[in-house]
Amino acid sequence: MRILPILMAIVVAVILYFAIIDRETARAFLGMNNTAEQEQLAETKTPDTPIQKALIKVVAQHSTAQQIDSAVVLRGQTEAARQVEVRAETSSTVISPPLHKGTFVKEGQLMCQLDSGTRGASLASAKAKLAEAKARLSEAQSRVPESRARVIEASARLDEALVNQNAAAKLSAGGFATDTRVKGADAAVAAAEAGVEAAKSGLTAATSGIQSAEAGIESAIAGVAAADKEISRLQIRAPFEGLLESTTAELGSLLQPGSLCATILQLDPIMLVAFAPETEVNRIEMGAPAGARLAAGGDDVRGMVTFLSRAADPTTRTFRVEIEVANTDLAIRDGQTAEILIGANGASAHLLPQSALTLNNDGALGLRVIDGDGIVSFQPVKLLRDTVEGVWLTGLPEKLDVIVVGQEYVTAGVQVAPTFRELSQ
Repeated sequence: MRILPILMAIVVAVILYFAIIDRETARAFLGMNNTAEQEQLAETKTPDTPIQKALIKVVAQHSTAQQIDSAVVLRGQTEAARQVEVRAETSSTVISPPLHKGTFVKEGQLMCQLDSGTRGASLASAKAKLAEAKARLSEAQSRVPESRARVIEASARLDEALVNQNAAAKLSAGGFATDTRVKGADAAVAAAEAGVEAAKSGLTAATSGIQSAEAGIESAIAGVAAADKEISRLQIRAPFEGLLESTTAELGSLLQPGSLCATILQLDPIMLVAFAPETEVNRIEMGAPAGARLAAGGDDVRGMVTFLSRAADPTTRTFRVEIEVANTDLAIRDGQTAEILIGANGASAHLLPQSALTLNNDGALGLRVIDGDGIVSFQPVKLLRDTVEGVWLTGLPEKLDVIVVGQEYVTAGVQVAPTFRELSQ
C-alpha cells in the first residue's frame, strides 16, 4: 500500500477546508485580512458606538388563529343502498320476455311470469273442499237440537218410570200388588235411565260433529290459502324501485325454487362507505354533515352520516361509517372510490403558506417563529387541512410571528432582522 497518495489527499482536503469553509482562519494564519474592510469599519466606528454584528434578514408574517370547522378525512367507496337477488319460490317455466340489464323498474313491476300449470285446478279443488266442510258444519249443527230433544224425552220417561216404581212399591207394601209388578217397574226405571244416557251421548256426538266440521273448514281454508300463495309465486315482481344489474330469466327457461330471476340495485339514495380508525371514530357523530369527491369525474356530493358501527372490524380495527347521499339522476355508480370529509367539532388554527413548514433536527414538522426581539424559536405544529390558499395548522398560540422566507437558513436562538408582510386569507 502506498502512503504518499494518502498523505497528499489529506493535505489537499485540509487546504480545501480552510480555503472554502474556514476562510477567515486561513486569512488570519496567512496575514491576509481584508485591509479595505478594516479601514471602512474604522471610519464608521466612533468611540460611543460599538461595532454591531450583521443580522440575517428574513421575511416574517403576523398570524392570528381562526376558528374553523374541522373534518375527519376518510377514503371509501360508493355502495348501493339495497342489492337483492330476486329468486323463484316455486318450480315452473318462464312465459314472459326478459327485461335487459340496466332497465329501470318500479316497485311491484313484473319481472318474471311463470306458467301456472295445474295450480288453477288445485285452487278450485281446495275451494270445493271448503264448501263441503261448510256443508258438514250445517249438518252437524242441525243434529244438535234433535239430540237435545231426545235428552228431554228420555228424562220425561225416566220421571214416569220413577213414579210407577214408587206406586208399585207402595201397593206391594199394602198387599195390593204382586212382586212381579214391582220388578217390572224397576226394569222400566233402568230402561229410562239408559235412554237418558243414550240421549246425552247423542248430544255429545252432535257437538263433537260441529267441532269436527269447524276443523274441516279451517283445513279447507288453509288449503285455499296455500293454493292462492302458490299461484301468487308465479309472478316475480320487483321488491323496490331500482336498476336491473342482470337480465331477467330467459323466456322458456325452467326455474326451480332458489333459481335467479334477476339482480336489482337501489341507487337512490346511494351510500358512501368508509372505515374510520380508532383515533378518529370518536370525532364522528350520527347525523353529521359529510361531503365527498368521487375519483371518477371528480364530482362533489354531500350527505349525512346515517350509520356508525359500535364494533370494530376484528382484522383492521376500524369502524364502518355509512353516509347517505341523494342520487336522483343515478349518475353515481356502485363501487366508485371517494375521498370523504365528515364534519367534526371546530378547531382554532392558523392559515399559512405551505412553504413556511420546516423540520427540526429531530425530524418534527413545525414553524420557525420570532419574538419581539427577533429571536428565532421552533414551534411544532399539527397539520389539520391542506387547501389551495395554504395549510391550516393547530397546536400554536393565538398570535405569533412566523418566518415564511428564510426559515431554512436560521436555527433556534439566532437573532434575525425580520421584514413583515401581510398574508391575504
